[in-house]
Amino acid sequence: MEASPSFRIEKDSMGDRQIPNEVYYGIQTLRATENFPISGLRPLPTYVDACVLIKKAAAIANSELDCIPSDISDAIVRSADEVLKGQFRDQFVVDVYQAGAGTSHHMNVNEVLANRALELLDDTKGNYQRVSPNDHVNYGQSTNDVIPTAIRIGGLLALEHSLYPALEGAIATLKDKAEEFQPVVKSGRTHLQDAVPVRMGEGFRAWAHILSDHLRRIKTASEDLMQLGLGGSAAGTGLNTHPHYRQKVAQVLADLTQQPLAPAPHPMAAMQSMAPFVHVSGCLRNLAQDCTKISHDLRLMDSGPKTGLKEIQLPPVQPGSSIMPGKYNPVMAEMTSMVCFQVMGYDAAIALAAQAGQLELNVMMPLIAYNLIHSIEILGNTISALSEKCMQGITVNKERCLSYAEGSLALVTALNTHIGYLNAAAIAKESLETGKSLRQLVLEKDLMDEAQLQEVLDLDAMSQIQGM
Repeated sequence: MEASPSFRIEKDSMGDRQIPNEVYYGIQTLRATENFPISGLRPLPTYVDACVLIKKAAAIANSELDCIPSDISDAIVRSADEVLKGQFRDQFVVDVYQAGAGTSHHMNVNEVLANRALELLDDTKGNYQRVSPNDHVNYGQSTNDVIPTAIRIGGLLALEHSLYPALEGAIATLKDKAEEFQPVVKSGRTHLQDAVPVRMGEGFRAWAHILSDHLRRIKTASEDLMQLGLGGSAAGTGLNTHPHYRQKVAQVLADLTQQPLAPAPHPMAAMQSMAPFVHVSGCLRNLAQDCTKISHDLRLMDSGPKTGLKEIQLPPVQPGSSIMPGKYNPVMAEMTSMVCFQVMGYDAAIALAAQAGQLELNVMMPLIAYNLIHSIEILGNTISALSEKCMQGITVNKERCLSYAEGSLALVTALNTHIGYLNAAAIAKESLETGKSLRQLVLEKDLMDEAQLQEVLDLDAMSQIQGM
């Protein structure tokens, strides 16, 4: 097999292959693309960033430890910086569903950085005697310690760039709406049936507290991602690494990411156990469940406009029907539920993958990497969109809310301590059967005087949260 103007020849332990001259990946990546034409899904950009940051940190650490030549280290670092700035993104081509542990994607990264480094050294792609994907870009590393570290770094980057800002923005929006809607009294509902009056504002304030609690839980869980098994090499023993490499590469990565990263107390544990990813994923699932509930509540309160509750108006963002003119649907809330269901499904897959490791390695890491980082990012994007395109523009129908509150049979609850539970139940039943108001029936039966009744059935007082 000979090279040509359009192809170069690369070889690995299985033989020679022609590689198109214009691509930066090499022979192992080519084999992977042929073996895994599965989904058409490429690695997430954040995951690529995480892998490239590891390669940059390793090149710096290994150069400082005199493990690789400084000119080669510099070229690897420069090529990594170009990728981190958005170049060569079309060169990361291995399907998400691929070789166990992520070896194929890992070699894709090694080959791209090696070939770009060769160009920066005025050499030609494929001249791996000068810069090798294995001997230089991957010096002192293994798929088995790089990929679990990349999942950690990718998760932290996604949280910082996507989910945390989204949650903080949504919490601020909900607090603003809570203040705006605080004077509005509405009927509470339990079991989808009438309940005692509540404040519209307190409902939004409750949602803000719920999201704040999730933010706290996720931040706590993310601390597990900050302990790195990088430097454990193939099986956690650190074979073929410098004695000071683990500490140094963790410090370089901490500086590059501005995260408080540190070597794990035991590298074998950090490489084998997927528990940190399951922990974070579980927190994401928990958040998704509450976001689903909030999105469903928004849809219920906006239902109508003539035959539903219509206590609030969600901002219309697009026409809602291909056949019914003038129809506007709660599309942002609907989208939120769909994304949350996906996150819950990803969590189930992560849990299954996490328990499927054997001995010194979990080979299901590519699935965990994609599902965890994708969950963080789509949940962050969703919460941002829901906040900006829906919650910020919500208006309230004060008259309808008050009408529902005044007409609720659950107001009889306030009479319990004055006329007794059984009398109150009888009054509620008679009101429903006759159409007479609770006030009218209480006065007719001389159960309370008018002044006392007025005080007890004060909606403004009833809807205040006691002790706050």
